[in-house]
Amino acid sequence: MALDQEPDIPFYEVHEVVVPHLGRVPITKGDFHALPKKVQKFIAFYVDYMTPRGIYICDGSEHEAHEVITKLMERGTLERLEALENCYICRTDPADVARVESKTFIVTKDKYQTIPHSKPGAKGGMGLWMDPDEMKIEMDSRFKDCMAGRMMYVIPFSMGPIGSDLSKIGIQLTDSNYVLLCMRLMTRVSPKVLDILGDQDFVKCVHSMGCPRPWRRKVINHWPCNPEKVLLAHFPEERKVKSYGSGYGGNSLLGKKCFALRIASNIARDEGWLAEHMLIMGVTNPKGQEFYIAAAFPSACGKTNMAMLNPSLPGWKVRCVGDDIAWMKFNEKGELRAINPEYGFFGVAPGTNWKTNPNAMASFQKNAIFTNVAKRADGMYFWEGLEDELPDDMEVTTWLGQKWKKGQPGLTSHPNSRFTAPASQCPIIHDKWEDPAGVPISAIVFGGRRPTGVPLVFEAFSWEHGVMVGAAVKSESTAAAEFKGKSIMHDPMAMRPFMGYNFGHYLDHWLSMNKPGRKLPKIYHVNWFRVNEKGKFLWPGYGDNIRVIDWMCKRLSGEAKVVPSPIGNLPEKGAIDISGIEDQVHWDELFSLPKDYWLEDAKETRQFLEVEVGDDLPAEIEKQLVEQEKRIAAM
Repeated sequence: MALDQEPDIPFYEVHEVVVPHLGRVPITKGDFHALPKKVQKFIAFYVDYMTPRGIYICDGSEHEAHEVITKLMERGTLERLEALENCYICRTDPADVARVESKTFIVTKDKYQTIPHSKPGAKGGMGLWMDPDEMKIEMDSRFKDCMAGRMMYVIPFSMGPIGSDLSKIGIQLTDSNYVLLCMRLMTRVSPKVLDILGDQDFVKCVHSMGCPRPWRRKVINHWPCNPEKVLLAHFPEERKVKSYGSGYGGNSLLGKKCFALRIASNIARDEGWLAEHMLIMGVTNPKGQEFYIAAAFPSACGKTNMAMLNPSLPGWKVRCVGDDIAWMKFNEKGELRAINPEYGFFGVAPGTNWKTNPNAMASFQKNAIFTNVAKRADGMYFWEGLEDELPDDMEVTTWLGQKWKKGQPGLTSHPNSRFTAPASQCPIIHDKWEDPAGVPISAIVFGGRRPTGVPLVFEAFSWEHGVMVGAAVKSESTAAAEFKGKSIMHDPMAMRPFMGYNFGHYLDHWLSMNKPGRKLPKIYHVNWFRVNEKGKFLWPGYGDNIRVIDWMCKRLSGEAKVVPSPIGNLPEKGAIDISGIEDQVHWDELFSLPKDYWLEDAKETRQFLEVEVGDDLPAEIEKQLVEQEKRIAAM
């Protein structure tokens, strides 16, 4: 038997599932008999294992959502935002507010399928592995009877347009109807998924809040969870995720990072494509030429803002295909085609406002769920960054349930509070965002928060150099990460928390994309966050980032000239249109490359890769490191 394979167990195809230990378990909603055989067996095994009081087969309909919302409002889990249409606020237990990277594991027989052959002194930051036998003990101590007294919700969903050759299907079992509501926004939940599944394999997603009834731990904010026992396990060989104890975000919405990145990256490696933590955008210049760009930034570093850019240059048009995850595959013409596997936006709320991201704001003015934000007395949401819209005398209830008014100390919303909304409501959603064939990617962009030393933008010399640039991505840590502080953290390819297999093998996979007949995208690195000696940003950012994208597109068209530098091709001075913001931009400072800084940066990057990736570091990446070190030394 494979690592976490369910054995066949007997059951009857009626409106009750018969399992060895429970007898008959009622089907509260749906037709169990109509499910594909593989799905029936999957459900039957976990009904026996987790012992729910009933089974609720979801269809993703409006009627179903209304029924669940009504129940959660009666319970107190959801509260209506009266100022908006069909919008609700939810406050979690304060112990359940973020990703649980330190409790997130990949389970494989061979340890080095998951993590690199790192050297002494490695921090193990490129994924956590657990032995299958050890994980089985941990899983059994948690999941056995974990749904006692609770309903099991069966959620059939598609990541990507239903029926697309680039899409994949999942089935999630959960005892949280809040998760059902959010999965309905973030994935395509529909009976059509089951119609096309047939005998195909599907990704198995099993989630429990870890609170079987009777539950004696105090429930805070009507939010059942079990933070002391949280565990998130991935079984790539079985295409399975099991999550216990947390109801928050990607810990419970298993279609997100767990499926769409960690499991999908394994599938992508096996099938020859890429599953990446990237936005996808279409940009059209004043001549009517459209380019598609994929960009990878660590969480809370501006992916959503870039995907929904409101350009400051006249004549430019930006349309959003996706703001967080990209699945990319070369077609028979050699084009790299990309889809957004998600169906909604799960964005960081603080800092989002009508100035920084009006398109994101417009996306969640109806049919949205807000988690751990504050509520104004007039029935509107509130968080840090919306102070200009808050009347001075307006009372606010914080995410912790405390009363607050403008000018008082303290945060009203958790720094990682979120909005969840349908992507279709974005005013600049691309008309091809659900095209089954995907969109053709011309450029890939990496970036992060780098306060010093790193220029606004540079272009990689080659595909191989670009992969090295991606492997060297660093960023100031943000509220989305479990680890806090203002330290600069390595986040290779912006995939550090989401790596599904050995990072050295992952880099090999990227390098293998360079094959004859393929139209490889150009690779860039951007840094919107460089500051001067006084800590002031050197680049205005937001809508003015279109000026950098303008330069990239001119490079793709062969129009713009570059100046080679030790780290890549820089824009020729004046090549970026800064008309109207000349007084804000000091070109030489923005593009300076302090030699001492880059000598130290190259040394530190090499140390990170040699220690963390060790013997699995591809020879080509080593070659690129050596060549760049020589160029920097000769500055």
